[in-house]
Amino acid sequence: MKHLTQGPVKTRADGAILEVTLDRPKANAIDLATSRVLGDVFKAFRDDDTLRIAILRAEGDKFFCPGWDLKAAAGGDAVDGDYGVGGFGGLQELPNLNKPVICAVNGICCGGGLELALSCDLILASSTATFALPEIRSGTIADAASIKLPKRIPYHVAMDLLLTGRWFDAEEGKHWGLIREICAPEDLLEKTWDLARHLASGPPLVYAAIKEVVREAEDMRFQDALNRVTKRQFATVDRLYGSEDLMEGQNAFTEKRDPVWKGR
Repeated sequence: MKHLTQGPVKTRADGAILEVTLDRPKANAIDLATSRVLGDVFKAFRDDDTLRIAILRAEGDKFFCPGWDLKAAAGGDAVDGDYGVGGFGGLQELPNLNKPVICAVNGICCGGGLELALSCDLILASSTATFALPEIRSGTIADAASIKLPKRIPYHVAMDLLLTGRWFDAEEGKHWGLIREICAPEDLLEKTWDLARHLASGPPLVYAAIKEVVREAEDMRFQDALNRVTKRQFATVDRLYGSEDLMEGQNAFTEKRDPVWKGR
């Protein structure tokens, strides 16, 4: 297992899995410098063919992340400053990230912290986790959440959370489909790694195609998006349809054995 520390962001790699830990006491709030480091970490993950799955977590039990560091802002960090290659938190605007990212939420997850979790593909949460979009109380907008949330959960539920800024717990988050699994606090990391290992054993070229198609098709008409898939006009789909892995999957099914994915 490889370990690397970059100030407030710690990483460790085990096989094809990269764990990224936000560690910025006391609350894991994100300033511009931390956002830039996270962007660099996830960009390196995106571009490293040996890594297939990422886990995003935070150190400590009380806070996952409250989002933007207001103290840093008061000290000179501009809200419209340089967040780095991936935008706020390193994930929201990182282009062509075609690998699954799992988020493990362990405590207070609000504002930009919840927007960061929404930028991941799967969310697991501690039973003690709590969530909110309280920006309205400070006279501003939860910009990324206002775009993403109504597409993830029922419109009226999303508007309730955005317009009131109220808190909700992991059970409600799971009820609305935001959270995949609720875990005991002491089991959260183990359960997250179990899921990551399961995904890491799967077909990376298929994951890449799924992520690109889902992302690019979001604002397209169904038939237009489907035509782009069938005509191999998505780069990841074209690579998949011409790959050794596609033949391996078909052969393994016919031969009633587990496939061996090579990512090519």
